[in-house]
Amino acid sequence: MDPLAGMDDSSTDDDAASQTTEDDPQIPERQAPPPVPQPQSAPPPPPPSHSVNGPRYELKHTMRGHTSSISAVKFSPDGTLLASCANDKVVKIWSPFTGELIRNLNGHTKGLSDISWSSDSVYIASASDDHTIRIWDVESGLTTRVLKGHASEVFCVNYNSASNLLVSGGCDGDVRIWNAAKGKCMKTIHAHLDYVTAVHFNRDATLIVSCALDGLIRIWNTTSGQCLKTLAEGHDAICQHVQFSPNSKYILSTAHDSAIRLWDYQTSRCLKTYTGHVNQKYCIVACFSVTGGKWIVSGSEDNKVYLWNLQTREIVQVLEGHTDVVVAVATHPTQNMIASASMESDLSVRIWVDRGQPS
Repeated sequence: MDPLAGMDDSSTDDDAASQTTEDDPQIPERQAPPPVPQPQSAPPPPPPSHSVNGPRYELKHTMRGHTSSISAVKFSPDGTLLASCANDKVVKIWSPFTGELIRNLNGHTKGLSDISWSSDSVYIASASDDHTIRIWDVESGLTTRVLKGHASEVFCVNYNSASNLLVSGGCDGDVRIWNAAKGKCMKTIHAHLDYVTAVHFNRDATLIVSCALDGLIRIWNTTSGQCLKTLAEGHDAICQHVQFSPNSKYILSTAHDSAIRLWDYQTSRCLKTYTGHVNQKYCIVACFSVTGGKWIVSGSEDNKVYLWNLQTREIVQVLEGHTDVVVAVATHPTQNMIASASMESDLSVRIWVDRGQPS
């Protein structure tokens, strides 16, 4: 089932461009214009801890062990494990259900910025400031491949869904496509003029989306390496993180103007903008939650995790507990569970579970 199949494309932030789509034929042709977003200088006050019919996430586990800022958290595709990585050079594997540390993956010589699981949950790829990507066998904790080629720090990495390819982005502005089994670079794209902060394959791996501190979001043909489209956020909205939606029809981006945007990349239109959190300095991750309601989940520089209703753009819950900037969030593949991770003075990974609707 397509988790975003019912998404209402018609309530766009560009009123003149409102339209119905094949995904949602029941939507009437004309709708009232969407509410005007709050001006950035006066964000709306935080809502109560939950809204009616909204999510009701509560803190389940707080895991400590990293000794320097955490940069990423990712659930394994089979849902049994959670991985985190940090500036302390270590990938940690946790049980999200007990909060127990299962093992450390040691081998990088400098800090880590990103991790990605293979779709069978057997391997993890990690991106490091030591200019390499390592592929780990999670069960044994051993490195199976070291991918070399980036001329500087590797900032982001992702497997495709078949897990035969990896894509990585570096501080040299390059995007590299790798044969995961052989650990060999197949293609180098001179993609951006600044740090590449995120790379992501679409569902069938025909496309790659990248973003960089040059402020641009770019879509690439995986096979040819050709740039198919460039989306610009604007001078005050340097893009930090970008990913395809689960159905690969949209792109979710975060930016330094404290706004998260949902794009229809085929028309280059921004459909929705989510605001209320704080993001002006760090590369903060946002992601989709589709296991229960359809939410957008993001960290924030006010030490909180924010959840928005994907359709209405309203904040439906704010999770409090971290004591420093929340730079990373992840959603469980099948359960209503969120992982979040924080920076230097906090250094915790937290697991939040939705306790469901009141009886």
